[in-house]
Amino acid sequence: MPSSKKLTLDIIIPVYNEAGVVEQTHVRLLALLENIPHDYNIYYIDDGSTDGTPECLAALAAHDSRVEVLTLSRNFGHQAALTAGLDHARGDLVITMDGDGQHPAEMIPQMIKLAMSGYDIVQTQRLDETQRFSFKHWTSSLFYKLINRISGTRVEPGTADFRLLTRQAVDALKGMPEYHRFLRGMVSWIGFPLVILPYKVGERMGGKSKYSLQKMVKLALDAIFSFSLVPLYIGVSLGGVMLLLALAEMVYVLSFWLTGRESSLEPGWSSLMFVLLIVGGMLMTVLGFIGVYIGYIFQEVKRRPVYLLKKSDSQTGTKEQ
Repeated sequence: MPSSKKLTLDIIIPVYNEAGVVEQTHVRLLALLENIPHDYNIYYIDDGSTDGTPECLAALAAHDSRVEVLTLSRNFGHQAALTAGLDHARGDLVITMDGDGQHPAEMIPQMIKLAMSGYDIVQTQRLDETQRFSFKHWTSSLFYKLINRISGTRVEPGTADFRLLTRQAVDALKGMPEYHRFLRGMVSWIGFPLVILPYKVGERMGGKSKYSLQKMVKLALDAIFSFSLVPLYIGVSLGGVMLLLALAEMVYVLSFWLTGRESSLEPGWSSLMFVLLIVGGMLMTVLGFIGVYIGYIFQEVKRRPVYLLKKSDSQTGTKEQ
């Protein structure tokens, strides 16, 4: 770890349609960062905003040389925006956080202290008792139980993309260029020294959450299919069960012929259709699992970038990409 006097800190904040909120976040963040004894830079990643967010960010960059704005060509999603920030960050320590006020900036000094004590990853964990019985809390809890059961990577429940990474950890993540990204799992997978830091979720400064149910489902599927082959094993297991049932039915039918009771066998159209439907359903399930994995492979081998950078605005000028 570098000397604390020479330590540089980068803050990565992805934003999407946060006009009127990002300015409040910036003021709150500056008030805290001015009291730390380290050089710092703030990267705002505009994930294809369609409101006045680009103008707000441009104004912040124009008034502060420590602010850099990365504008993506369209809305690529939260994980892609975080990836863009990690790719461009140059600091010894890198903190990722949201810009809506729910990730308390007041925890940054404590996160830096833990990093200086030897941890490469300081991962925060939500303590949100007020929403314990909410639909979002219930589905989140179910997801973490599932992903920890079927994958070999432990992801702590309630963890968020509010974390500190050392330069070594950032470089390790940059060496993982997969298209479908679940950073919480990737951070755990690299296996660097990690400490969990609980926090209470703050109130949003304005606007509403951009994580719709559809986006949460997509993130969950990315996590499951990126970190586990269990869906394929489920398909194979169900296929094996169907073979055993077919074998049992064959033995049952042969018993009638061997005992001379073949006349008792009646045309079994309904049972035949039942078996066909079951087998057909199993085949479709297995093929569906295989198809998803092939789709993921197809998107990986195309080697399309996770994001496209439209421009980068800083005090020193504008760098068109």
